[in-house]
Amino acid sequence: MKLKIVLEPSDDGGYTVYVPSLPGCISEGENREEAEANIKEAIELYLEPVDDEMILKDGVETKELVL
Repeated sequence: MKLKIVLEPSDDGGYTVYVPSLPGCISEGENREEAEANIKEAIELYLEPVDDEMILKDGVETKELVL
């Protein structure tokens, strides 16, 4: 899976990074490499399914989709 990220220099130093296609998926780092590593982790957490919060009606099923 390929996702476009945006790296912006922060006013306080370092970088803020976000994923336009994943609203609210944002992170930061002291340098570009750290910011990229941190956003990778944020993306994984953003996309991780949360089964315990799902309330399903009778007859509804869930499946995992590998991309």
